[in-house]
Amino acid sequence: MSQLRWKWDFGLTFRQVVIWFLMLVLYLIFLTVLVSFFPGNYMLPLGIVVVFALAQYFFSDKLVLMSTGAKPALEDEYPKLHATIARLAERADIPKPRVYVMTSPVPNAFATGRSPKNGVVCVTDSIMRLLEADELEGVLAHELSHIKNRDILTMTVASFLAMIAFMIMRYAFWGSLFNSRDSGGSYLVIIAVAVVVGVVSQLLMRLLSRYREFAADRGSAYITENPAALKRALQKISGKMETVPTKKKQEIEGANAFYIIPAISGESIMELFSTHPPLQKRIEALDKIEAEMRQ
Repeated sequence: MSQLRWKWDFGLTFRQVVIWFLMLVLYLIFLTVLVSFFPGNYMLPLGIVVVFALAQYFFSDKLVLMSTGAKPALEDEYPKLHATIARLAERADIPKPRVYVMTSPVPNAFATGRSPKNGVVCVTDSIMRLLEADELEGVLAHELSHIKNRDILTMTVASFLAMIAFMIMRYAFWGSLFNSRDSGGSYLVIIAVAVVVGVVSQLLMRLLSRYREFAADRGSAYITENPAALKRALQKISGKMETVPTKKKQEIEGANAFYIIPAISGESIMELFSTHPPLQKRIEALDKIEAEMRQ
């Protein structure tokens, strides 16, 4: 079986650039509408959004860990987990991330941190019991790929426009209620534009998010040279997830976009709005990588 080495993912970079460009265009259109209807009046909500964005950039890892109740995994308590992550991080050529464990019956894992230097990998205690050693390696390598690709930073930047649209929409909504009838129509225009910008930006974010998962799966295959193990892990996690009570999955749903497989799946919503690609498509992509390695 031939060795696959980590290589620059042109597809991921291209999609990031295109989506950032489209979001910039949306932002400029939105800003033009705001200036046209309310010169100066939009500065307060815009300033609030900037503060929120900076807080998300610098504290996103802490916020996600707090929302999930994850705790630091002490090395003497989880020596195998630390050793595995250290070895895989060395293969991925990134610093060893901080390691956290979350107590939950939902078998899952996620990564956070705005750069490889600030990387965090978190796993649930149930996933460590569910998976074999090589399968867990595949999952951990997937999360390290997110860190190496700076995916958390990418999604923070991508979510900035959606945050702007949401804040401006709320500001305009309350303005339309408490201002004169003469300006009411202008506020309604702002609300309509904000809704359109918010929906489009969310669609673009989810499109990028789905490709990020494919890219992280590929990265796992490059790091471990064992795509079959990741396939088995994804199938086991998905199968086990179906047996976990909905209430338990809802308890950790806040970090859904970060998980290797979402706690609440997208079967009930359109695939277009999903943060993750369908499991079968991920398996098929890993099949192709495995076939490539056999050549």
